[in-house]
Amino acid sequence: MEHITLLLGIVIVTALVFDFTNGFHDTANAMATTISTGALKPKTAVAMSAVLNLVGAFLSVEVAKTISGGIIDEAGIRTEVIFAALVGAILWNLLTWLLGLPSSSSHALFGGLIGAAVMSAGWSSVNGSTVITKVLIPAVAAPIVAGLAAMLATRLTYKIGGRVEDKATAKGYRAGQIASAGLVSLAHGTNDAQKTMGIITLALVTGGVIAPGSNPPMWVIVSAGIAIALGTYLGGWRIIRTMGKGLTDLAPPQGFAAQTSAASAILASSHIGFSLSTTQVCSGAVMGSGLGRKGGVVRWSTATRMFVAWGLTLPAAGLAGASAEFLTQQGTWGIIATGVLLVAGAGIIWTLSRRQPVTVDNVNDIEPAGVVTTGVAAVTPPPAGPTATVAGLKTMIPSPSPSPDAEPTSPATV
Repeated sequence: MEHITLLLGIVIVTALVFDFTNGFHDTANAMATTISTGALKPKTAVAMSAVLNLVGAFLSVEVAKTISGGIIDEAGIRTEVIFAALVGAILWNLLTWLLGLPSSSSHALFGGLIGAAVMSAGWSSVNGSTVITKVLIPAVAAPIVAGLAAMLATRLTYKIGGRVEDKATAKGYRAGQIASAGLVSLAHGTNDAQKTMGIITLALVTGGVIAPGSNPPMWVIVSAGIAIALGTYLGGWRIIRTMGKGLTDLAPPQGFAAQTSAASAILASSHIGFSLSTTQVCSGAVMGSGLGRKGGVVRWSTATRMFVAWGLTLPAAGLAGASAEFLTQQGTWGIIATGVLLVAGAGIIWTLSRRQPVTVDNVNDIEPAGVVTTGVAAVTPPPAGPTATVAGLKTMIPSPSPSPDAEPTSPATV
C-alpha cells in the first residue's frame, strides 16, 4: 500500500462510497418481502442482512476477476477513468434511490466503466464479447428464470399447504422466510461486494501497484465487505417499500418462494462468474410469486417504471461516466471539478429526499396510487340501484313508465 498515490487513494475511497450506496440501494433485494409480510421487524431485518453481506464478501472472487480483467482492456486505462466510472455509477444509484426504483447497481457500475473507457481510449477498450455473455445475456435471462422459478415454487407451495390451516403453517413460513432472506443476503454479499473489489483491483492494476490478473488483496476484500454491510444497515427504505408493497401484495408463502428462487439464481451465477443484477433477479422473483398465487396480481404501472429504469441504467450511467471522464482529461482542475459535482449532486438528491421521507416507521405503508390507477378510479360509475347519493344529496331515480302503446310482457319460452 506504500505505492498508492493521492489520486489512487481518492479512487479507492470513491469505490467504497459506491459500495456503500450499493448496500442501501439493494437492501430491498433480501429483506423487502420479509419486512412487508411481518416476518421480521425492519431494523432487525437490515441488521441481519448487513452481517450476512459481510460474510458473503469472503466466499468468492470470481465476479471480481470478471470486472478487474474482463469487461475492459486494462492496457492504456488511466486511474482517472476508474474515478469517472464510479462518479457516473454513484449518481445514477442515488437518483434511482430518490425515485424508489429498484434499478441495478451492477449495471450502473458497468455503464459508468464502459462510458469512461470509451471516452478515454475508444470502443476498442471494451471487450464486447464479455459484456454480451456475462452482462447483457444474464440481464435478460436472470429475472425471467427467477420469475418462472418463483411462480412455480409459489404454486407448489400453495398446493402442498392448501389443506393445512394458516395458523399451523404461519410459524413454518416465517422461519422459512427468515432463512431464505438470510440466503439472499449472503448471496448479495458474495456477488455485489465483489464488484467493488474488482473495481479497486482494476484501479490498483492501472496504478501499477499490483500485476494484471491478480486476485483482490485481503484488505480490499475486508474494506469492500464492511462498506456494503454499513450501507445495508442504513436501510434504503424507499426501495424496500417499492419491492415489498409496490409490485404485488405478498403473503408469507409467496415471500418464501420468491426469496428462495432468487438466492438460488444469485449463488449459482456468482460461482460461474456471471455478474448479474441481484435487483433484477429479486424483482423478477417477486413478480413471479405474485403471478403464482391464485388471484394474485402484479401492479404493472410500478413494474413498467422499473423496466424503464433497467433499460436506461447502462446508457445513462455510461453517459455520466463519459462526461466525468471528459472533465478529468482536462487535468487537475477537471478532477477536482468532477469531485465537486459528485458531492453537489449527492447533496441535492439527499435534500430532495427529505421532502417526502420514507423511514423505518412508514416503510410498510401502501404506495400512493399511480396516475393510471387514480384516473380509472375517478371515472368509475356509481353502483346501480334506485338511489344515488352525490355530495350528501339523495336523489330518487324513478323507473321509466311503460308506454301506453306497449304490448304486455309475455312469459319467455325455451
